[in-house]
Amino acid sequence: MEWHEELHERADERIEHLDERLWAVATALHERPELSYAEHAAADRLTGELAADGFEVETGVARLPTAFVARAGHGRPCVALLLEYDALPGLGHACGHNLIAAAGLGAALAAKEVLGDSPGSLLAVGAPAEERGGGKVAMAEAGVFDDVDAALMVHPGVHSWSWAPLTAQVELKVTFHGRAAHPTGDPEHGIDALAALIQAFGAVSALRQRLPAGSHVQGIVTHGGEATNIVPDRAEGRFGLRALTTDALDRLAEDVATCAEGAALATGAKVDVERLGRGYAHFRDNPVLSERFTEHLAARGIHATPPAPGVFLGSSDIGDVSVRVPAIHPFIAITAEEKSVHTPEFAAAAASPRGRAAMLASAAALARTAIDLRTHPALVSRAWDSFRDLARNGR
Repeated sequence: MEWHEELHERADERIEHLDERLWAVATALHERPELSYAEHAAADRLTGELAADGFEVETGVARLPTAFVARAGHGRPCVALLLEYDALPGLGHACGHNLIAAAGLGAALAAKEVLGDSPGSLLAVGAPAEERGGGKVAMAEAGVFDDVDAALMVHPGVHSWSWAPLTAQVELKVTFHGRAAHPTGDPEHGIDALAALIQAFGAVSALRQRLPAGSHVQGIVTHGGEATNIVPDRAEGRFGLRALTTDALDRLAEDVATCAEGAALATGAKVDVERLGRGYAHFRDNPVLSERFTEHLAARGIHATPPAPGVFLGSSDIGDVSVRVPAIHPFIAITAEEKSVHTPEFAAAAASPRGRAAMLASAAALARTAIDLRTHPALVSRAWDSFRDLARNGR
């Protein structure tokens, strides 16, 4: 038996030994769901588990109270295992982040034990607020991933896909400023801000017809006036934008701003267009790493396939990590394909026997992949070469 196969088997054995402990963590998070930036109990539980197994834990990373980095070892190669643990308003863990946290924890504990004092370092990165705000964006900007060679995580879903087609995303606030007037007493003095906003929606609708695959605009009206007998002097809408790449998203944002400016020009209103928050970069899958992970997952009985063409599942702050370092974000099914995330049914699945099995298989495959990276310098080099090739090609 080759030595790396022995390391893989030791990791598998460690995961099996951790089964009850990991499931206790997953169910504890599931029973006490916490929203973005308020995941105090989850962060305390996870950092306690990591500290108990000898990780050096730093909390409050990137000025986020519920973010943390737990480290074992020093130097490079450096492998980061990413943990998410925020929940959804009214739905609890309907995105399965309790399983992400438990899988990442299990992988970190197993890989640390198997690797021992071998060269390099292992990080367990606790990233809050994936659902709202993007903790990984702030952590990436704070330099958490500057010396990382690979960032690994797994997400539960309705498909088992070897990589995630996640688009770049941003939200725009569009505010039109008009002039109030009585609609019948002195209509000639009014400038209808709401009419301008409605015209902008029409222009965006025309824009939407020529968008390429992976690009999308969805708008809502957040303010449309105060009373029907007053010409609205202010109207506000918000537009959620998605695109295949971050560059394409920037171009789409310019197009939506042009729609708003045209509507202002046509109606005599003035308009302000503002980006809300940082948005998320697109996800850049590293095929060297995702192929290795998929092989290890298959050894645990789950066979992931490439994603279905033309299906884009959303956006995530893992994108901002993936454009900095080689990264993976596969999906592992915990329900039937006809189901959907962000539903009560998916929340139930995140505490089900299938969810438990998927979590354990993911933890083992993540641990194996981390061990490979720490013990095979050539694999790290290949991952970085692939990363740079994709970046040069604008992907």
